[in-house]
Amino acid sequence: MVEMETRIRHEALVDAIRQVLAREGVTESIGRIEADLMAEADLLGVPSHGVRMLPGLVKAIRDGRCKANPQLVVTRERGATCVLDCDHGTGRYTAVQAMSHAVARAGQFGVGVCLALNTTHWGRAHAYACRAAQAGMIGLCTTNAIPNMLAWGSTRPLLGNNPLAIAAPRGTGRAPIVLDMAMSQAAVGKIGTYLREGKSVPPGWGLDASGRPTSDAAAILESGKLLPFGDHKGAGLALMMELLTGALAGGLLSQEIIQHDSSGLDPNATKLFLALDVGAFVDRERFAQRVEDLISLIQTIEPGLEISLPGGRGWQTRDRYLIEGIPIHADIAASLRTIGFPL
Repeated sequence: MVEMETRIRHEALVDAIRQVLAREGVTESIGRIEADLMAEADLLGVPSHGVRMLPGLVKAIRDGRCKANPQLVVTRERGATCVLDCDHGTGRYTAVQAMSHAVARAGQFGVGVCLALNTTHWGRAHAYACRAAQAGMIGLCTTNAIPNMLAWGSTRPLLGNNPLAIAAPRGTGRAPIVLDMAMSQAAVGKIGTYLREGKSVPPGWGLDASGRPTSDAAAILESGKLLPFGDHKGAGLALMMELLTGALAGGLLSQEIIQHDSSGLDPNATKLFLALDVGAFVDRERFAQRVEDLISLIQTIEPGLEISLPGGRGWQTRDRYLIEGIPIHADIAASLRTIGFPL
């Protein structure tokens, strides 16, 4: 019987990622952030955006498409806003810096916005909105990406599935509520997870090369024909996310990004980070109480109805994996070994 997965302790996973990046010339401070966030995705049960992405990042660094040690520069600022040139640095590190700029400005002005230029793939949007929430703020972030989603009846990918994450704090000792969603019915990486695990995808996720609805994950990945969630609603939101990122920066739009690099690294993508200081609008204790009141209302108003809050399953998975270890699929493990990952 072929072993389909292996388990690794969270701390060991973080350290192994850091070691691999260090061999590629990534400094300790940058490598630690990259490793923490990459492992975090696996820890929260989202392997599509975790250590699976490490070989691609290593290749991008070796090819010079991603800089191991970027020089980040604020090129424009006015009060609560700033523009940060990320110098094509590693995506998780640069995104953390951008959200930190937004949070710092929110602490001063009540709201902070950072538009990050010349970025690369950031992994999972969840991480950055969540960090704002952990600082007691409401966080929001989005990005543009290469076209990977059909829209308005198109026969080829027209827009990126431009993810959006929004996070809100719940008060001391409680994990934030975090909504992280692609504008497609499912993210490309999630369809890839279904393929690795031999699962059929639910109806409505994508089409095959002939334009027919299919539950075959491989057929959807081969055709590249992902469908937007909510039909015109998902497409419309993807368009607006493009305007809030590439257009607002005067940078590259999704169709232009792919002309430079079709690997999914998304160099020259633009990301928007926004933080709202709760205390600038209402007493923090009152906000926390209102959040709990809403949660209590929706969870008790209909007997027998079980509601999982946005991000809730991830926190439950984290608690379990911290005890049991994080599962790494055999296919991902094999890919990691090609870059000297100690697994």
